[in-house]
Amino acid sequence: MPPFLCGETPSRFRASLPYSSPCSIRESDLAGLVALASSIDGGLTTLPANAEILRERIDASLRSFATRVSRPGGEHYFFVLEDTASGAVVGTSGLVARVGGYEPFYSYEIRSERYTHPPLKIEKEISVLHLKEIHRGPSEICSLFLHPEYRRAGAGRLLSLSRFLFLGTFPGRFDATVIAELRGYLDQTGKSPFWEAVGRPFFDFDFYAADLLSGLGDKAFIADLMPDHPIYVPLLPNLVQAAIGRVHANTEPALALLLAEGFERTAEVDIFDAGPLLRAPSGSIRTVRTLRTGRLRPFGDDPTVEPLFLVARASLDFRATLGALRDHGDGTVSLTGETATALELDPGEVVTFSPAR
Repeated sequence: MPPFLCGETPSRFRASLPYSSPCSIRESDLAGLVALASSIDGGLTTLPANAEILRERIDASLRSFATRVSRPGGEHYFFVLEDTASGAVVGTSGLVARVGGYEPFYSYEIRSERYTHPPLKIEKEISVLHLKEIHRGPSEICSLFLHPEYRRAGAGRLLSLSRFLFLGTFPGRFDATVIAELRGYLDQTGKSPFWEAVGRPFFDFDFYAADLLSGLGDKAFIADLMPDHPIYVPLLPNLVQAAIGRVHANTEPALALLLAEGFERTAEVDIFDAGPLLRAPSGSIRTVRTLRTGRLRPFGDDPTVEPLFLVARASLDFRATLGALRDHGDGTVSLTGETATALELDPGEVVTFSPAR
């Protein structure tokens, strides 16, 4: 059976890896989320190994899916990948409908500034970091993590790209622009060179504490303590300069996938670890741009030799999978019985789909 994301109630998501069966998220999954978060090397702001915080994340996601949305706000949609054979939660991904709001979204914008002195024929282009504050920002993809033992069979691609299927199916819930803040470079000791040089002098706690506070929405300390004056990049140590816009080693596959989907690097980086910020108009994202809909035909015409598609039920009770699909060109599609069962679909129901690659 192909891997799939599924849920029996809005925002209750579960995904299955090959050769396991679907099931819905349970309260007992909280322990699995904590265990998964504890396994992440270097930590992940939106997936802290804290049971209370993760419980709040689940509750926020449940509320987001249950809310009737007229325009995007701060809704947070949370997706979970689980090996149902063992019961282990092995992956997560998320979508924030709009960043900013009461608590602003911060980044450093890299600007090139020109300095000249004609009498000495001196002309210099200097990179300068400017603190940027946004109160009504774009949508954001976040919280992507897949346990290393499960990085196979297309599970990582499904986990990441299924978010775009959801976004494309319900565009009114999201902004016209989508960003991705990728984890920045950490050295061999697990420290962020950028934070040590730029952030730590102004705070009494380490990088992870600052990043966690920001991820929880407590950003008042940034306005009060973070330097808002321009930072001249050439004045920073070479190691720090090299870390600006560089991703964490474990994030390189995610970077390659997003670039292939149509995201582009921007002149902005994270204020804590200087990880790159990517941006794309939602309609230009490959999965969204190629998304189509079709009504499921009766079973019996299995597309066993067709290429793989990302397929999802066109419902807030969202499930997605990788499976063979045949588009008949008349508004109907055929799926294998296995794929239709994974998505809990009956003939006549509507699906959304996009080429897997």
